[in-house]
Amino acid sequence: MTPAKWVRIWEERFPDVPLALHSVTAAEAPDVLRAGDADAGFVRLPVDRTVLSAIPLYTETTVVVVPKDHVIAAVDEVTVEELADEVVFHPLDDVLDWERPPGEPAFERPATTADAVELVAANVGLLVVPQSLARLHHRKDLTYRPLVDGPQSSVALSWPEDATTDQVEDFIGVVRGRTVNSTRGRTTSQAPAAKEQPKRKRPEGGGSARRQPGAGGRSGRAGSGGAKGTKGTKGTRRGKPRNR
Repeated sequence: MTPAKWVRIWEERFPDVPLALHSVTAAEAPDVLRAGDADAGFVRLPVDRTVLSAIPLYTETTVVVVPKDHVIAAVDEVTVEELADEVVFHPLDDVLDWERPPGEPAFERPATTADAVELVAANVGLLVVPQSLARLHHRKDLTYRPLVDGPQSSVALSWPEDATTDQVEDFIGVVRGRTVNSTRGRTTSQAPAAKEQPKRKRPEGGGSARRQPGAGGRSGRAGSGGAKGTKGTKGTRRGKPRNR
């Protein structure tokens, strides 16, 4: 994850509330949340919904990591069928939900994705991962291409269901793009105060009052009761002249 944008927005809106970031692996993230060692975190789905709440954010593109001189580097995208004759590593920390990758199995399963990347660089085999992990473990001698029909990994913002605090709600609002004027998910003290509406001046002189902007006709309802617009005052009807 690259949460820099959300961290910047948080620091602008809540400068008195420090936000500490902790980097953990995808496998460790749910346990960190369950233990209460973090208020919220970015996890890969699925998660245990009986314990954790989760808001899906996006689904990543799956890519094949290959050496730059590999034949796959010459194409724009790859299919699972085209990997049938390749050795494809299946690291123990794999985040893609498949029983085993396509292609020929490797002689052993690397302990981590980082270890698998090192083996790809040694021209021992290939690796299928979400695009963010390919970027995280980028090397100058490696490249990657989209795998169009492979499994995908979705990322979500998650937190313990029984620990939904006001600050967690605030962070959810930041991640979901709520504006600073939105009161949803924010405490009352943090919500912007409503601006006092200026009082309308009474018209000077005699005659009927002019309709003020927004008054009369149809108006939006305020609260549970509708404040209906008022009609302008009609002029006095003249009667027949009296006989003198």
